[in-house]
This record gives sequence, C-alpha cells and structure tokens, in this order.
Amino acid sequence: MRELTVDLFCTVDGWATARNSPAYFGYGGPELQAWIDEQLDRPHVILMGSNTYRALAEITAGGGDPRMDQLPKVVFSKSLEPPLAWANATLVRDDAAVALPAMKNEPGDPLRVIGSLTLVRSLFQLRQVDRLRLMIFPQVLGESGRERILQDLPDINLRLSSTQVLDQRLVLLEYQVD
Repeated sequence: MRELTVDLFCTVDGWATARNSPAYFGYGGPELQAWIDEQLDRPHVILMGSNTYRALAEITAGGGDPRMDQLPKVVFSKSLEPPLAWANATLVRDDAAVALPAMKNEPGDPLRVIGSLTLVRSLFQLRQVDRLRLMIFPQVLGESGRERILQDLPDINLRLSSTQVLDQRLVLLEYQVD
C-alpha cells in the first residue's frame, strides 16, 4: 500500500498564510532549501486541490523549480477543466473518498500533499493520512494570520517519529498517524 504524507508549513500559532507575508514567512534559509530539494528529488506523486494547482502552476510557469514539472501530480477538482496545462498533471473529478483509497492500493510512488488545506481536511476526515510533517516557522500571526492548518478536523492521535531543527530557527515535526 502506498503511503500518504501531508507536508504543511505553518507558524507557531498554526497559520498557513498571512496578510502580505513573504515566502516561507520570511524565514527561508539554506537548510530549509536543502530539505525542499531533498523532497523534490525523491520519487513521489503530488496530490493537490484546484487552488494549490493554480498557485503552483503559476509559480512554475514563471521560472520556478523545473522538478515540479517532472513530478506526477494529481489534482482533485470539480471546477477545473481538462486538459490541465501543467506537465504531468492529471485531473480527478471523483470525490477523494472514492479515488484515494483506490490510488493508495495501486502500485507506485508514495503520495504527498503540499498545502491544499481543504484536501488535507478531507483526507484526515477519511482517515487516509499516514504521516504528517509540520514545518514550524518562528512567528505568531495572531492578527494577520490566514487559514488555520488543522481547523475542523476530527480527533486524531499522532505519534512523534522525528524532529529536526533547520537554519537554527525552524522546527520540522514528523508524526505517524495512529
């Protein structure tokens, strides 16, 4: 069975984005970039919703990392129309509750979600997530924060499997989902 990992970047107080916040909340660094590069170099299939698809496809088209073009991508959306313009992207109109269990049972590379908070919530509610990795940025965005990362989820037990400090300020927490 293929493993499904959810990777989320957030602030200490659980925000995914902020009003006028720069990339990586302004805390980019060489170790963070090395971690991102390592993830992009590993074979996997990226799962995303339509909003994340639009944002990442635009970044890549504007000169983003070409490895994102090479990786297979599955986009869960009822609003997008085929064919998708981004290379190696497949549109799935079926509900994730139907499509994802079948995908996990197919042979192939591990599955990974980056961002796509609505999809992440659905996958947790469906009990399809195997691993959660949180990259915690040293910032509190109480007033300007947008999009809580784990809002409206059912109760979930997690088992900490590793921690790592990057650039002497970011903390990567990796959990197995029980």
